[in-house]
Amino acid sequence: MLATVGVATTVAAQSNSIPSRSLSLDESIQMAVEHNFDVQIERYNPRLRLYDLRGAYAGYDPLFSVSGQHDFSLSGGGLDPVTKLPSPASESDDNSFRSSVTGGLLPWGTTYNISGNIQETYGTFGQGGPFDNTRGSVSAGLSQPRLKNFWIDGTRLRISVAKNRLTWSEQGLRLRLMDNIHLVELAYYDLIAARENVKVQEQALQLADRLLAENKRRVEVGALAPLDEKQAASQVAARRADLQAAQARLAVAQNELKRLISDQYRELHDTDLDPSESLAAPLQIFNLQDSWGKGMTLRPDLLQLKLDLEKQGVQLRYDKNQLFPQLDLFGTYGHGAGGAFVAEFSDGFDQFRQGNQPFYTYGARLSVPLSSVRERNVYKSSKLRLEQILLRLKATEQGILTEIDNAVIAARTSHERVSSTREARLYAEAALEAEQKKLENGKSTSFVVLQLQRDLTAARSAEISALADYNKSLADLAHREGSTLERRKIDVNVK
Repeated sequence: MLATVGVATTVAAQSNSIPSRSLSLDESIQMAVEHNFDVQIERYNPRLRLYDLRGAYAGYDPLFSVSGQHDFSLSGGGLDPVTKLPSPASESDDNSFRSSVTGGLLPWGTTYNISGNIQETYGTFGQGGPFDNTRGSVSAGLSQPRLKNFWIDGTRLRISVAKNRLTWSEQGLRLRLMDNIHLVELAYYDLIAARENVKVQEQALQLADRLLAENKRRVEVGALAPLDEKQAASQVAARRADLQAAQARLAVAQNELKRLISDQYRELHDTDLDPSESLAAPLQIFNLQDSWGKGMTLRPDLLQLKLDLEKQGVQLRYDKNQLFPQLDLFGTYGHGAGGAFVAEFSDGFDQFRQGNQPFYTYGARLSVPLSSVRERNVYKSSKLRLEQILLRLKATEQGILTEIDNAVIAARTSHERVSSTREARLYAEAALEAEQKKLENGKSTSFVVLQLQRDLTAARSAEISALADYNKSLADLAHREGSTLERRKIDVNVK
């Protein structure tokens, strides 16, 4: 007994030396939402996909280009074959500038080009003497595809896919939150059960100690055989080992919850988490059809598969459009500058402003590939991938229905187990109390009392396990339905 008291005192001293923190389930979930590493990592994905979406619009960004160039040429003179007179050399200098702005327009794949160029050439030309001339043009043109790249082109494909992946990543964040909240719920209930089981083992050790003390007293007065004392002592040692094992499980349960709710494990390591809630078994009405409906509309993994199907549908639409010939309508309108009296750059710009040298073009271009082997096979491959994803979606839906059905069965069974184990524990307490009275009156044996003590400990542990399993089954059902966030009133806003 002194050894047992020493162990209990040491455990109590250690417990008192560690700071304790009362923690509710809602507080645990809130800490996990804010500090869990997996959740923090997953939060980056929607932001990354948002940058991808914004980058996909770069296909419509205008491109401005400008260039300047100087050319010089000198051609040697020679002997005129007709007059037999020497001809002077020709020399020319050329300064030119070009600029343009090109880009695309929504929503039909129209492209535009606004360009301008001006060039001044001066020099000498044989006997013709010096010359100075400026010419140039400004124009605006449009090109509109009518078959290939009309309904969808590469830029619109990338934008549609980026939007899809952004929504997909948001569902991925919801899924990660649901998974971690579910793990926190399970860990919280496991911690309560582990703590309650330590109490059960402490009670079992106290019962064993009490019986050992009584048997020792009876042996000393000769009212009991020494074998009964040894049996009681063996029971004390066994219960002490069970208590130590229960304390170890409690420590592991503490560490698991700390891991899930904190990103500073070292700081939380020396804190004793004390659940402020107890295990209860509130009656819940289970509606399988309602649970199935939630699963079909709330499960993030199912919604992600639907997004995959939508994405492949966009890809199939693009691949089908690539089978068409290329037919583009185009048009250009502009004004030119140049002539006998246009010598300087300023003269050319004056003519641009006057707009008295207009020009325009319009027409169509048709390109028909003689063989579209690659495009046809890419299209066929996209169709097969769409069918494959559709089958995967149906298989997932069926799997979800089965999971929810099994979860409802497990929850109902767990609730029934709570009532059964409670009755078993009450009967075990009554049986032990009656048998102890019989032992005191000499009408029973220590062996029977020890057996009933073990039965009571097992019954108490079974009741705790049933309560924990029932609460965990409710959490698991919500997780299978995809309603964990709604059940815990957590609103996910992705910015």
